[in-house]
Amino acid sequence: MSDSVEGFDLDRYRASLSGKAATTIRAYLSDLDDFIGWAQAHGCGSPSLVTRVLLRRYLADLSTAGAARATVARRAATLRSYFDYLRRRGVIAVDPASRLSAPRGGGRLPQVVAASDLNDLLENISAGEDDRGRALALRDLAVLELLYGAGLRVSELCGVRRGDLNVKDRSIVVLGKGSKERRLPLHDQAIDALDQWIRIGLPVLATPATAPDAVFVNQRGNPLQPRDVRRILDARSPLPIHPHALRHSFATHLLDGGADLRVVQELLGHASLETTQIYTHVSKERLSSVYRATHPRA
Repeated sequence: MSDSVEGFDLDRYRASLSGKAATTIRAYLSDLDDFIGWAQAHGCGSPSLVTRVLLRRYLADLSTAGAARATVARRAATLRSYFDYLRRRGVIAVDPASRLSAPRGGGRLPQVVAASDLNDLLENISAGEDDRGRALALRDLAVLELLYGAGLRVSELCGVRRGDLNVKDRSIVVLGKGSKERRLPLHDQAIDALDQWIRIGLPVLATPATAPDAVFVNQRGNPLQPRDVRRILDARSPLPIHPHALRHSFATHLLDGGADLRVVQELLGHASLETTQIYTHVSKERLSSVYRATHPRA
């Protein structure tokens, strides 16, 4: 996280936390970095523009993306601390996070996007009229093909380097949670999208400061960040889709197609099969929905 995010006064807030444990400070600042990136991607560039509705939407998005209830509760606590600090300093007149809590209700199933909607998204990414617009379109397509086609976490995608790609074997190596590597297969469309982006699009956006082994960069040639990925989906998708929903959809569509649960576990990089089993519930829910909608006696 940068030391200062324009408009959000994070330097002084960090100083106000000096009495807290270092791990607590890091957690608060990491949480705020995520929220600020989300807020800016949704057109909110100043804490004075943040409303309670916006905060509730943010927490709901976290839940939809599969964040643990404890994580969502911690984010809510961070936001309460931060906005209370701004109110006490007179930066804002009304505290939108007062008594803010994590959304109630547990067991929410992950957001799954219909395969037809994903195909429409991937096949209808329009390019701009100049080289830069075409480069961004090639990048965005490669990003979305990888997220959905390989079931990557956003952090895994942002960490991909040239040496991780093996076009001949049609595979990619990613570094997952716990620094565990896994090799994943890539389909033809993902390989083609990556090839065109790296050959044609990347040289347009790269700068002298861009790392030579970089795969994905933002508009300034800097390493792509999770907030950039959120902006890509916000700009490209006609539906409100969180980036993590593409990973959920990857797993669910595999199971719908008959894939073995343990194979899906390996592809997702889950340490425990129990984590993967939530997608069996999603598939059952989808099957029940189709049954109720189509069977004459349902």
